[in-house]
Amino acid sequence: MNEQEYQVMELAHGKPVKMWTNGVAVEDEAREQLRRTASMPFIFKHVAVMPDVHLGKGSTIGSVIPTQGAIIPAAVGVDIGCGMMAARTSLKASDLPDSLVALRHAIERAVPHGRAPGRRDPGAWGEQAPQHVDEMWKALAPGFKRIVDKYPKLHKTNNYTHLGTLGTGNHFIEVCLDESDSVWFMLHSGSRGVGNAIGSLFIELAQADMRQHIATLPDRNLAYLKEGAEHFDDYVEAVDWAQDYASRNRQVMMAAVIGAAYDVIGKPFTVDEHAVNCHHNYVQKERHFGVDVFVTRKGAVSAQKGQLGIIPGSMGAKSFIVRGLGNPESFCSCSHGAGRAMSRTEAKRRFTVQDQVASTAHVECRKDADVVDEIPLAYKDIDAVMAAQHSLVEVVHTLRQVVCVKG
Repeated sequence: MNEQEYQVMELAHGKPVKMWTNGVAVEDEAREQLRRTASMPFIFKHVAVMPDVHLGKGSTIGSVIPTQGAIIPAAVGVDIGCGMMAARTSLKASDLPDSLVALRHAIERAVPHGRAPGRRDPGAWGEQAPQHVDEMWKALAPGFKRIVDKYPKLHKTNNYTHLGTLGTGNHFIEVCLDESDSVWFMLHSGSRGVGNAIGSLFIELAQADMRQHIATLPDRNLAYLKEGAEHFDDYVEAVDWAQDYASRNRQVMMAAVIGAAYDVIGKPFTVDEHAVNCHHNYVQKERHFGVDVFVTRKGAVSAQKGQLGIIPGSMGAKSFIVRGLGNPESFCSCSHGAGRAMSRTEAKRRFTVQDQVASTAHVECRKDADVVDEIPLAYKDIDAVMAAQHSLVEVVHTLRQVVCVKG
């Protein structure tokens, strides 16, 4: 490994921080947050930092946190299992209609998205979801019952009603073209309301369990659950379930997108059976440097040797299907996207709807005040991000968006 491919931040108290950020700006607040995380006593070997790194809640987004004997629930976050799915079709760009408005609207009708208060939430199914959602929920229901039996407050969450729905913020559905003009469908979402409830509950439980020691933590959101404790085992079970939910959520949406496209295009097409479906906010046990450890990827993707992953740019930039190089120093990980260059509040302060229109001129998408915080200019340069992690992944396909659906 060439040491120049990553920078090392040494700590007087704690493990080193290895950063694949050459050529990419890193905010001072994110560096300080990384120092706090790396100071925790159960960090294994070092913390790995991806080039899309930016400030997060408790721990930095774009970080890989290996731990022994403990997990930090706030490092996993509340969008448990959030990730990407992409599928290549037999369609070519020439098969798409000249106007993509109808295709965008068909996808928006097929997949609930957005959010509004009250009973008529457009981002959820009504009291009865379609049959294909019912079938997928049957696989999830037994595990959910076991969790709810211990934690009844999780029963009244958007679980069934959010399965197969997109959400808000940076979640999206896209129609893309690759370098050979093949059509791809790609989407980004996670475990929705129920994952948020699970994450929030166990963050609170970790802080409550540590109430006598919370003042000694560098950040109360670094409160952790110790392996072997009751809440630790319950958290692992619940987070595994939420990650399964997130993966299935993406599968249900992908099927709906394919169906909507078929209705609009009116031409038979096939979908590559080897679709990529990967998390980028999750925790699981893995073996690294000969030791079994818990690896929390907070805004990072597994990049084991030969493993396919997805690194999206912003809604007006290109995205990448990548193959992992299995770099052990990064705990076989890569970035989960371009990464924000500024907060949503700052983006709304700095940019206008006209800026959004200009930045997404080549994409059929919403161009209004409610999505200005997702403007491409609010994100890091995806080319710089990819260059900084050339030792972590190789590019298999480069995708460019032609349709983008936002919540």
